[in-house]
Amino acid sequence: MTSLHTTRVRRRRLGVAAAAAGLFATLLVAGPAVATPDPGDASAPAKISAAAVADATAAIKSGEIPGVDEIVHSSNIQHLSNTPKDALAGTNSDLAFQGKYAFAGNYDGFRIFDISNPKAPKTVAQVLCPGSQNDITVSGDLLFLSTDSSRSDNSCSSVTQPASEKSSWEGMKIFDISDKRNPQYVAAVETACGSHTHTLVPERKDVYIYVSSYSPSASFPDCQPPHDGITVIKVPRKAPEKSSIVNFPLLFPDGGNPGGTTNPGVSTTSGCHDITVLPSKDLAAGACMGDGILLDIKNPARPKVIDRVQDNVNFAFWHSATFNQDADKVVFTDELGGGGAATCNEAIGPNKGADGIYDIVGRGDHRKLVFRSYYKIPRYQGSTENCVAHNGSIIPVKGRDIMVQAWYQGGISVWDFTNSSRPTEIGYFERGPLSATTNATGGSWSAYYYNGYIYSNDIAKGFDVLKLDDRRTDPAKRVRVDELNVQTQPDYFDRDNHHDHHDD
Repeated sequence: MTSLHTTRVRRRRLGVAAAAAGLFATLLVAGPAVATPDPGDASAPAKISAAAVADATAAIKSGEIPGVDEIVHSSNIQHLSNTPKDALAGTNSDLAFQGKYAFAGNYDGFRIFDISNPKAPKTVAQVLCPGSQNDITVSGDLLFLSTDSSRSDNSCSSVTQPASEKSSWEGMKIFDISDKRNPQYVAAVETACGSHTHTLVPERKDVYIYVSSYSPSASFPDCQPPHDGITVIKVPRKAPEKSSIVNFPLLFPDGGNPGGTTNPGVSTTSGCHDITVLPSKDLAAGACMGDGILLDIKNPARPKVIDRVQDNVNFAFWHSATFNQDADKVVFTDELGGGGAATCNEAIGPNKGADGIYDIVGRGDHRKLVFRSYYKIPRYQGSTENCVAHNGSIIPVKGRDIMVQAWYQGGISVWDFTNSSRPTEIGYFERGPLSATTNATGGSWSAYYYNGYIYSNDIAKGFDVLKLDDRRTDPAKRVRVDELNVQTQPDYFDRDNHHDHHDD
Protein backbone atom coordinates (compact mmCIF):
# COMPACT_ATOMS: atom_id res chain seq x y z
CA MET A 1 0.00 0.00 0.00
CA THR A 2 1.35 3.40 -0.92
CA SER A 3 2.26 5.45 2.12
CA LEU A 4 1.17 9.05 2.53
CA HIS A 5 3.55 11.87 3.28
CA THR A 6 4.01 15.52 2.45
CA THR A 7 7.11 17.40 1.46
CA ARG A 8 7.31 18.28 5.13
CA VAL A 9 5.44 16.84 8.08
CA ARG A 10 2.10 18.34 9.01
CA ARG A 11 1.43 18.14 12.72
CA ARG A 12 -2.29 18.76 13.01
CA ARG A 13 -4.76 16.38 11.37
CA LEU A 14 -8.50 16.08 11.08
CA GLY A 15 -37.01 32.25 -23.21
CA VAL A 16 -35.24 31.52 -26.68
CA ALA A 17 -33.23 34.07 -28.63
CA ALA A 18 -31.41 32.92 -31.78
CA ALA A 19 -27.85 34.17 -32.10
CA ALA A 20 -27.74 37.23 -34.32
CA ALA A 21 -24.40 37.87 -35.96
CA GLY A 22 -23.84 41.23 -34.29
CA LEU A 23 -25.40 40.73 -30.88
CA PHE A 24 -23.97 37.29 -30.11
CA ALA A 25 -20.56 37.40 -31.73
CA THR A 26 -18.13 35.27 -29.75
CA LEU A 27 -15.34 37.37 -28.33
CA LEU A 28 -11.94 35.69 -28.39
CA VAL A 29 -9.67 37.68 -26.16
CA ALA A 30 -5.91 37.91 -25.99
CA GLY A 31 -5.59 40.53 -23.25
CA PRO A 32 -6.99 40.88 -19.73
CA ALA A 33 -10.77 40.64 -19.48
CA VAL A 34 -12.47 43.77 -18.28
CA ALA A 35 -15.62 42.21 -16.85
CA THR A 36 -16.15 42.34 -13.10
CA PRO A 37 -16.80 38.86 -11.65
CA ASP A 38 -20.26 38.40 -10.26
CA PRO A 39 -20.95 36.99 -6.80
CA GLY A 40 -21.79 33.29 -6.63
CA ASP A 41 -20.44 30.29 -4.78
CA ALA A 42 -17.13 32.07 -4.29
CA SER A 43 -18.73 34.91 -2.36
CA ALA A 44 -16.79 37.80 -0.86
CA PRO A 45 -14.83 36.50 2.14
CA ALA A 46 -15.62 37.73 5.62
CA LYS A 47 -13.25 40.07 7.40
CA ILE A 48 -10.70 38.29 9.55
CA SER A 49 -9.84 39.24 13.11
CA ALA A 50 -6.38 40.07 14.42
CA ALA A 51 -6.52 36.91 16.53
CA ALA A 52 -7.22 34.80 13.44
CA VAL A 53 -4.30 36.39 11.60
CA ALA A 54 -2.04 35.62 14.53
CA ASP A 55 -3.29 32.03 14.60
CA ALA A 56 -2.65 31.56 10.86
CA THR A 57 0.83 33.03 11.09
CA ALA A 58 1.71 30.85 14.07
CA ALA A 59 0.34 27.72 12.34
CA ILE A 60 2.56 28.33 9.30
CA LYS A 61 5.67 28.97 11.42
CA SER A 62 5.11 25.82 13.47
CA GLY A 63 4.54 23.64 10.42
CA GLU A 64 0.94 22.89 11.35
CA ILE A 65 -0.19 24.13 7.92
CA PRO A 66 1.85 24.72 4.73
CA GLY A 67 3.33 28.13 4.05
CA VAL A 68 1.69 30.64 1.74
CA ASP A 69 1.36 28.98 -1.71
CA GLU A 70 3.51 26.02 -0.61
CA ILE A 71 2.47 22.78 -2.33
CA VAL A 72 2.19 19.58 -0.29
CA HIS A 73 0.80 16.22 -1.37
CA SER A 74 0.75 12.52 -0.64
CA SER A 75 3.48 10.37 -2.16
CA ASN A 76 1.04 8.69 -4.56
CA ILE A 77 0.19 11.98 -6.32
CA GLN A 78 2.36 13.88 -8.80
CA HIS A 79 1.72 17.50 -9.77
CA LEU A 80 2.29 17.45 -13.53
CA SER A 81 1.41 21.00 -14.52
CA ASN A 82 -0.22 24.30 -13.65
CA THR A 83 -1.55 26.73 -16.25
CA PRO A 84 -2.23 30.15 -14.67
CA LYS A 85 -5.15 32.36 -15.61
CA ASP A 86 -4.63 34.39 -18.74
CA ALA A 87 -7.14 36.64 -20.51
CA LEU A 88 -10.04 35.58 -18.30
CA ALA A 89 -9.26 37.11 -14.93
CA GLY A 90 -12.45 36.16 -13.10
CA THR A 91 -13.17 33.27 -10.73
CA ASN A 92 -12.44 29.85 -12.22
CA SER A 93 -15.41 27.48 -11.92
CA ASP A 94 -16.43 24.07 -13.29
CA LEU A 95 -14.87 21.70 -15.88
CA ALA A 96 -16.09 19.48 -18.74
CA PHE A 97 -14.20 17.16 -21.11
CA GLN A 98 -14.42 15.87 -24.66
CA GLY A 99 -11.76 13.87 -26.46
CA LYS A 100 -8.43 15.63 -26.06
CA TYR A 101 -10.04 18.83 -24.78
CA ALA A 102 -10.87 20.26 -21.36
CA PHE A 103 -13.37 23.10 -21.05
CA ALA A 104 -12.88 25.38 -18.06
CA GLY A 105 -15.56 27.76 -16.85
CA ASN A 106 -14.69 31.20 -15.52
CA TYR A 107 -16.97 34.00 -14.33
CA ASP A 108 -15.70 36.00 -17.32
CA GLY A 109 -16.33 33.25 -19.92
CA PHE A 110 -14.64 29.93 -20.69
CA ARG A 111 -11.29 28.54 -21.80
CA ILE A 112 -10.57 25.48 -23.95
CA PHE A 113 -7.41 23.45 -23.36
CA ASP A 114 -5.79 20.80 -25.52
CA ILE A 115 -4.76 18.18 -22.92
CA SER A 116 -3.11 15.73 -25.33
CA ASN A 117 0.01 16.23 -23.22
CA PRO A 118 -1.16 16.54 -19.60
CA LYS A 119 2.28 17.85 -18.63
CA ALA A 120 1.83 20.83 -20.94
CA PRO A 121 -1.81 21.76 -21.67
CA LYS A 122 -2.21 24.25 -24.52
CA THR A 123 -4.82 26.98 -24.70
CA VAL A 124 -6.97 26.56 -27.80
CA ALA A 125 -9.45 29.39 -27.20
CA GLN A 126 -10.55 31.89 -24.58
CA VAL A 127 -14.07 33.24 -24.88
CA LEU A 128 -15.13 36.39 -23.09
CA CYS A 129 -18.78 36.03 -22.05
CA PRO A 130 -19.25 37.27 -18.48
CA GLY A 131 -21.98 36.01 -16.17
CA SER A 132 -21.48 33.93 -13.05
CA GLN A 133 -21.04 31.09 -12.54
CA ASN A 134 -20.57 30.02 -16.12
CA ASP A 135 -21.14 26.42 -15.05
CA ILE A 136 -20.10 24.51 -18.17
CA THR A 137 -21.02 21.29 -20.03
CA VAL A 138 -20.52 19.88 -23.51
CA SER A 139 -22.40 17.41 -25.70
CA GLY A 140 -21.33 16.70 -29.27
CA ASP A 141 -20.91 20.03 -31.04
CA LEU A 142 -22.70 21.99 -28.33
CA LEU A 143 -21.42 23.78 -25.23
CA PHE A 144 -23.69 25.12 -22.50
CA LEU A 145 -23.09 27.94 -19.98
CA SER A 146 -25.16 28.87 -16.92
CA THR A 147 -25.78 32.53 -16.13
CA ASP A 148 -26.93 33.21 -12.58
CA SER A 149 -26.27 36.92 -12.31
CA SER A 150 -28.38 39.84 -13.42
CA ARG A 151 -27.23 40.93 -16.90
CA SER A 152 -28.34 43.81 -19.10
CA ASP A 153 -29.13 41.36 -21.94
CA ASN A 154 -28.27 37.84 -23.15
CA SER A 155 -25.24 38.82 -25.22
CA CYS A 156 -21.58 38.25 -24.42
CA SER A 157 -21.12 42.00 -24.17
CA SER A 158 -23.74 42.39 -21.42
CA VAL A 159 -23.01 44.24 -18.18
CA THR A 160 -24.20 43.71 -14.64
CA GLN A 161 -27.32 45.48 -13.49
CA PRO A 162 -29.59 45.30 -10.43
CA ALA A 163 -31.75 42.17 -10.32
CA SER A 164 -34.74 44.40 -9.57
CA GLU A 165 -34.62 45.73 -13.14
CA LYS A 166 -37.43 44.26 -15.27
CA SER A 167 -35.08 43.99 -18.24
CA SER A 168 -32.56 41.81 -16.39
CA TRP A 169 -31.55 38.57 -18.12
CA GLU A 170 -30.40 35.25 -16.60
CA GLY A 171 -30.48 31.72 -18.02
CA MET A 172 -28.69 29.31 -20.39
CA LYS A 173 -26.34 30.15 -23.25
CA ILE A 174 -25.55 27.69 -26.05
CA PHE A 175 -22.43 27.63 -28.22
CA ASP A 176 -21.41 25.66 -31.29
CA ILE A 177 -17.96 24.15 -30.65
CA SER A 178 -17.53 22.18 -33.87
CA ASP A 179 -14.49 24.41 -34.38
CA LYS A 180 -12.73 24.38 -30.98
CA ARG A 181 -10.59 27.35 -31.98
CA ASN A 182 -13.58 29.49 -32.85
CA PRO A 183 -16.69 28.72 -30.74
CA GLN A 184 -19.86 30.43 -31.93
CA TYR A 185 -22.70 31.63 -29.69
CA VAL A 186 -25.91 30.31 -31.24
CA ALA A 187 -28.80 30.57 -28.77
CA ALA A 188 -30.01 31.61 -25.35
CA VAL A 189 -32.91 30.54 -23.13
CA GLU A 190 -34.04 32.78 -20.28
CA THR A 191 -35.04 30.94 -17.11
CA ALA A 192 -36.78 32.06 -13.94
CA CYS A 193 -34.20 32.78 -11.22
CA GLY A 194 -31.39 32.21 -13.72
CA SER A 195 -29.19 29.11 -13.91
CA HIS A 196 -26.80 28.59 -11.02
CA THR A 197 -25.82 25.16 -12.31
CA HIS A 198 -27.21 22.76 -14.90
CA THR A 199 -27.15 19.07 -15.76
CA LEU A 200 -27.40 17.38 -19.16
CA VAL A 201 -29.57 14.36 -19.89
CA PRO A 202 -28.39 13.64 -23.45
CA GLU A 203 -30.60 11.73 -25.85
CA ARG A 204 -29.80 10.86 -29.47
CA LYS A 205 -31.79 13.65 -31.14
CA ASP A 206 -32.15 16.07 -28.26
CA VAL A 207 -30.40 17.21 -25.13
CA TYR A 208 -32.45 17.83 -22.00
CA ILE A 209 -31.07 20.32 -19.49
CA TYR A 210 -32.05 20.37 -15.83
CA VAL A 211 -31.54 23.95 -14.69
CA SER A 212 -30.88 24.40 -10.97
CA SER A 213 -31.54 27.81 -9.46
CA TYR A 214 -32.63 29.13 -6.11
CA SER A 215 -32.83 32.09 -3.68
CA PRO A 216 -35.91 33.81 -5.02
CA SER A 217 -36.92 37.18 -3.67
CA ALA A 218 -40.18 39.01 -3.98
CA SER A 219 -38.18 42.06 -5.07
CA PHE A 220 -36.88 40.29 -8.20
CA PRO A 221 -39.42 40.52 -11.06
CA ASP A 222 -38.15 37.35 -12.78
CA CYS A 223 -37.76 35.29 -9.61
CA GLN A 224 -40.96 35.25 -7.63
CA PRO A 225 -41.45 32.72 -4.82
CA PRO A 226 -42.35 29.96 -4.52
CA HIS A 227 -39.59 28.44 -6.65
CA ASP A 228 -39.79 24.80 -5.57
CA GLY A 229 -38.69 22.98 -8.72
CA ILE A 230 -36.27 22.93 -11.64
CA THR A 231 -36.52 24.15 -15.21
CA VAL A 232 -36.28 21.53 -17.98
CA ILE A 233 -35.00 22.75 -21.37
CA LYS A 234 -35.13 20.71 -24.58
CA VAL A 235 -32.33 21.40 -27.07
CA PRO A 236 -32.66 19.88 -30.58
CA ARG A 237 -29.10 18.94 -31.58
CA LYS A 238 -29.60 19.90 -35.22
CA ALA A 239 -31.46 23.12 -34.42
CA PRO A 240 -30.28 24.51 -31.06
CA GLU A 241 -31.82 27.86 -31.94
CA LYS A 242 -35.19 26.16 -31.33
CA SER A 243 -34.32 25.29 -27.72
CA SER A 244 -37.21 25.86 -25.33
CA ILE A 245 -38.46 25.27 -21.81
CA VAL A 246 -40.65 22.16 -21.76
CA ASN A 247 -41.42 21.72 -18.07
CA PHE A 248 -41.01 23.05 -14.56
CA PRO A 249 -41.54 19.98 -12.34
CA LEU A 250 -42.55 20.77 -8.77
CA LEU A 251 -40.15 18.84 -6.53
CA PHE A 252 -41.24 20.23 -3.16
CA PRO A 253 -45.03 20.53 -3.04
CA ASP A 254 -44.82 21.19 0.71
CA GLY A 255 -42.27 23.96 0.21
CA GLY A 256 -39.23 21.95 1.27
CA ASN A 257 -37.11 22.47 4.35
CA PRO A 258 -38.30 25.66 6.11
CA GLY A 259 -34.82 26.28 7.54
CA GLY A 260 -34.45 29.52 9.46
CA THR A 261 -36.20 29.66 12.82
CA THR A 262 -37.63 26.15 12.41
CA ASN A 263 -34.23 24.58 11.69
CA PRO A 264 -31.57 27.11 12.75
CA GLY A 265 -28.46 27.14 10.61
CA VAL A 266 -30.15 25.24 7.78
CA SER A 267 -30.93 26.80 4.39
CA THR A 268 -34.56 27.23 3.43
CA THR A 269 -35.28 25.14 0.33
CA SER A 270 -36.29 27.33 -2.61
CA GLY A 271 -34.99 25.27 -5.52
CA CYS A 272 -31.93 23.07 -6.11
CA HIS A 273 -28.24 23.88 -6.21
CA ASP A 274 -27.11 20.90 -8.26
CA ILE A 275 -28.42 17.64 -9.73
CA THR A 276 -26.42 14.61 -10.83
CA VAL A 277 -27.99 12.09 -13.21
CA LEU A 278 -27.07 8.46 -13.85
CA PRO A 279 -28.86 7.90 -17.18
CA SER A 280 -27.97 4.19 -17.40
CA LYS A 281 -30.00 3.63 -14.22
CA ASP A 282 -32.70 6.26 -14.89
CA LEU A 283 -31.75 7.92 -11.61
CA ALA A 284 -30.87 11.39 -10.41
CA ALA A 285 -29.82 12.81 -7.06
CA GLY A 286 -30.55 16.42 -6.19
CA ALA A 287 -28.80 18.63 -3.66
CA CYS A 288 -31.46 21.19 -2.90
CA MET A 289 -30.39 23.65 -0.20
CA GLY A 290 -32.16 22.12 2.82
CA ASP A 291 -33.01 18.78 1.23
CA GLY A 292 -31.40 15.83 -0.54
CA ILE A 293 -33.58 13.97 -3.04
CA LEU A 294 -33.55 10.84 -5.20
CA LEU A 295 -35.38 11.05 -8.54
CA ASP A 296 -36.65 8.73 -11.25
CA ILE A 297 -35.79 10.16 -14.71
CA LYS A 298 -37.20 7.46 -17.03
CA ASN A 299 -39.03 10.33 -18.69
CA PRO A 300 -36.27 12.98 -18.79
CA ALA A 301 -38.77 15.79 -19.25
CA ARG A 302 -40.73 14.72 -16.17
CA PRO A 303 -38.40 13.72 -13.30
CA LYS A 304 -40.20 12.43 -10.22
CA VAL A 305 -39.06 12.38 -6.60
CA ILE A 306 -38.62 8.88 -5.10
CA ASP A 307 -37.22 9.84 -1.70
CA ARG A 308 -36.17 12.90 0.24
CA VAL A 309 -33.91 13.37 3.28
CA GLN A 310 -32.85 16.19 5.58
CA ASP A 311 -30.02 16.63 8.09
CA ASN A 312 -30.94 19.47 10.40
CA VAL A 313 -28.06 18.78 12.78
CA ASN A 314 -24.96 18.93 10.60
CA PHE A 315 -25.90 20.02 7.04
CA ALA A 316 -26.29 23.74 6.33
CA PHE A 317 -26.58 23.73 2.52
CA TRP A 318 -27.01 20.62 0.34
CA HIS A 319 -24.66 21.51 -2.51
CA SER A 320 -23.95 18.56 -4.85
CA ALA A 321 -24.38 14.80 -5.26
CA THR A 322 -22.36 11.88 -6.63
CA PHE A 323 -23.49 8.27 -7.23
CA ASN A 324 -21.20 5.30 -6.86
CA GLN A 325 -20.93 3.04 -9.91
CA ASP A 326 -23.47 0.47 -8.65
CA ALA A 327 -26.06 3.16 -7.94
CA ASP A 328 -26.55 1.94 -4.38
CA LYS A 329 -24.87 4.95 -2.71
CA VAL A 330 -24.99 8.73 -2.98
CA VAL A 331 -22.45 11.19 -1.61
CA PHE A 332 -24.00 14.58 -0.82
CA THR A 333 -21.85 17.61 -0.02
CA ASP A 334 -22.57 20.37 2.48
CA GLU A 335 -21.37 23.83 1.45
CA LEU A 336 -21.20 25.32 4.93
CA GLY A 337 -20.33 29.01 4.78
CA GLY A 338 -21.13 29.31 1.08
CA GLY A 339 -17.59 28.43 0.02
CA GLY A 340 -16.09 31.64 1.43
CA ALA A 341 -15.47 30.62 5.03
CA ALA A 342 -12.75 28.74 6.89
CA THR A 343 -14.66 25.65 8.03
CA CYS A 344 -11.98 22.91 7.95
CA ASN A 345 -10.69 23.49 11.44
CA GLU A 346 -10.88 22.03 14.92
CA ALA A 347 -13.61 24.43 16.03
CA ILE A 348 -16.02 23.35 13.26
CA GLY A 349 -15.15 19.66 13.65
CA PRO A 350 -15.46 16.62 11.37
CA ASN A 351 -19.20 16.54 10.66
CA LYS A 352 -20.11 20.05 9.54
CA GLY A 353 -19.10 21.19 6.08
CA ALA A 354 -18.53 17.53 5.23
CA ASP A 355 -19.79 14.88 2.83
CA GLY A 356 -22.79 12.80 3.85
CA ILE A 357 -22.71 9.18 2.61
CA TYR A 358 -26.10 7.55 2.01
CA ASP A 359 -26.93 4.01 0.95
CA ILE A 360 -29.82 3.49 -1.47
CA VAL A 361 -31.91 0.61 -0.19
CA GLY A 362 -35.04 -1.04 -1.62
CA ARG A 363 -36.36 -1.26 -5.16
CA GLY A 364 -38.17 0.93 -7.67
CA ASP A 365 -40.29 3.70 -6.24
CA HIS A 366 -39.75 2.28 -2.75
CA ARG A 367 -36.01 3.06 -2.71
CA LYS A 368 -34.82 5.03 0.31
CA LEU A 369 -31.75 7.07 1.17
CA VAL A 370 -30.22 5.78 4.43
CA PHE A 371 -27.48 7.78 6.15
CA ARG A 372 -24.26 5.91 6.98
CA SER A 373 -21.47 8.38 7.79
CA TYR A 374 -19.69 11.69 7.17
CA TYR A 375 -16.38 12.29 5.44
CA LYS A 376 -14.20 15.37 5.83
CA ILE A 377 -10.55 15.91 4.95
CA PRO A 378 -8.37 14.88 7.91
CA ARG A 379 -6.07 17.93 7.77
CA TYR A 380 -6.91 21.14 9.59
CA GLN A 381 -6.70 24.23 7.42
CA GLY A 382 -5.71 27.74 8.47
CA SER A 383 -8.05 30.47 9.65
CA THR A 384 -7.51 32.40 6.39
CA GLU A 385 -8.34 29.45 4.10
CA ASN A 386 -11.84 29.07 2.70
CA CYS A 387 -12.47 25.33 2.82
CA VAL A 388 -15.51 23.09 2.50
CA ALA A 389 -16.70 20.03 0.55
CA HIS A 390 -17.09 20.88 -3.15
CA ASN A 391 -17.17 19.26 -6.61
CA GLY A 392 -15.71 15.80 -7.26
CA SER A 393 -16.11 12.66 -9.34
CA ILE A 394 -15.93 8.89 -9.15
CA ILE A 395 -12.64 7.20 -10.11
CA PRO A 396 -13.77 4.15 -12.15
CA VAL A 397 -12.45 1.09 -10.29
CA LYS A 398 -14.56 -2.07 -10.45
CA GLY A 399 -15.64 -3.31 -7.06
CA ARG A 400 -14.56 -0.19 -5.17
CA ASP A 401 -16.10 3.21 -4.49
CA ILE A 402 -13.35 5.82 -4.79
CA MET A 403 -13.80 9.53 -5.34
CA VAL A 404 -11.61 12.56 -6.01
CA GLN A 405 -12.95 15.82 -4.65
CA ALA A 406 -12.20 19.54 -4.44
CA TRP A 407 -12.17 21.32 -1.07
CA TYR A 408 -11.34 24.89 -2.14
CA GLN A 409 -8.18 25.85 -0.17
CA GLY A 410 -8.37 22.47 1.54
CA GLY A 411 -7.05 21.18 -1.78
CA ILE A 412 -7.91 17.88 -3.42
CA SER A 413 -8.74 14.64 -1.61
CA VAL A 414 -8.88 11.08 -2.98
CA TRP A 415 -10.94 8.89 -0.70
CA ASP A 416 -12.49 5.42 -0.53
CA PHE A 417 -16.08 4.89 0.61
CA THR A 418 -16.47 1.24 -0.38
CA ASN A 419 -17.48 0.75 3.25
CA SER A 420 -20.12 3.46 3.59
CA SER A 421 -19.62 3.62 7.34
CA ARG A 422 -15.80 3.91 7.25
CA PRO A 423 -14.62 6.31 4.52
CA THR A 424 -10.85 6.70 4.29
CA GLU A 425 -8.58 9.16 2.51
CA ILE A 426 -5.95 7.54 0.27
CA GLY A 427 -4.31 10.60 -1.29
CA TYR A 428 -4.28 14.40 -1.32
CA PHE A 429 -2.85 17.56 -2.89
CA GLU A 430 -3.05 21.08 -1.52
CA ARG A 431 -1.46 24.50 -1.50
CA GLY A 432 -0.85 26.60 1.57
CA PRO A 433 -3.07 29.64 2.12
CA LEU A 434 -3.20 32.40 -0.46
CA SER A 435 -2.52 34.79 2.40
CA ALA A 436 -1.66 34.54 6.09
CA THR A 437 -3.25 37.91 6.83
CA THR A 438 -6.46 38.12 4.78
CA ASN A 439 -9.29 35.70 4.06
CA ALA A 440 -8.75 35.52 0.28
CA THR A 441 -11.01 33.17 -1.69
CA GLY A 442 -9.25 30.47 -3.68
CA GLY A 443 -8.50 26.78 -4.01
CA SER A 444 -9.86 23.97 -6.14
CA TRP A 445 -13.44 24.53 -7.34
CA SER A 446 -13.68 21.19 -9.19
CA ALA A 447 -11.38 18.17 -9.14
CA TYR A 448 -12.33 15.41 -11.62
CA TYR A 449 -10.82 12.16 -12.91
CA TYR A 450 -10.72 11.91 -16.71
CA ASN A 451 -8.93 9.27 -18.75
CA GLY A 452 -6.08 8.56 -16.35
CA TYR A 453 -5.48 11.99 -14.81
CA ILE A 454 -6.98 14.33 -12.23
CA TYR A 455 -7.84 17.82 -13.48
CA SER A 456 -8.55 20.72 -11.15
CA ASN A 457 -9.78 24.24 -11.82
CA ASP A 458 -8.32 26.39 -9.05
CA ILE A 459 -10.28 29.57 -8.39
CA ALA A 460 -7.16 31.70 -8.18
CA LYS A 461 -4.19 29.65 -9.37
CA GLY A 462 -5.49 28.22 -12.64
CA PHE A 463 -5.68 24.79 -14.24
CA ASP A 464 -3.84 21.92 -12.52
CA VAL A 465 -3.12 18.40 -13.76
CA LEU A 466 -2.27 15.60 -11.32
CA LYS A 467 -1.30 11.97 -11.75
CA LEU A 468 -2.40 9.38 -9.21
CA ASP A 469 -0.25 6.25 -8.89
CA ASP A 470 -1.79 3.81 -6.44
CA ARG A 471 -2.55 0.10 -6.78
CA ARG A 472 -6.08 0.76 -5.53
CA THR A 473 -6.83 3.17 -8.36
CA ASP A 474 -4.48 1.93 -11.11
CA PRO A 475 -7.24 -0.16 -12.82
CA ALA A 476 -9.02 3.11 -13.65
CA LYS A 477 -6.18 4.02 -16.04
CA ARG A 478 -7.50 1.40 -18.48
CA VAL A 479 -10.94 3.05 -18.66
CA ARG A 480 -11.59 5.69 -21.32
CA VAL A 481 -14.59 7.85 -22.12
CA ASP A 482 -15.04 10.13 -25.13
CA GLU A 483 -16.89 12.81 -23.19
CA LEU A 484 -17.39 13.66 -19.53
CA ASN A 485 -19.75 16.04 -17.81
CA VAL A 486 -19.39 14.90 -14.23
CA GLN A 487 -23.00 15.69 -13.29
CA THR A 488 -24.01 13.31 -16.10
CA GLN A 489 -22.33 10.22 -14.72
CA PRO A 490 -21.38 7.56 -17.26
CA ASP A 491 -21.74 3.84 -16.62
CA TYR A 492 -18.08 3.02 -17.09
CA PHE A 493 -18.46 -0.76 -17.25
CA ASP A 494 -21.74 -1.47 -19.06
CA ARG A 495 -20.97 -1.91 -22.76
CA ASP A 496 -24.66 -2.15 -23.63
CA ASN A 497 -25.65 1.33 -22.48
CA HIS A 498 -25.71 4.33 -24.78
CA HIS A 499 -22.57 6.04 -23.43
CA ASP A 500 -19.49 6.08 -25.63
CA HIS A 501 -16.65 4.37 -23.78
CA HIS A 502 -14.27 1.47 -23.91
CA ASP A 503 -11.65 -0.30 -21.83
CA ASP A 504 -8.14 -0.27 -23.23
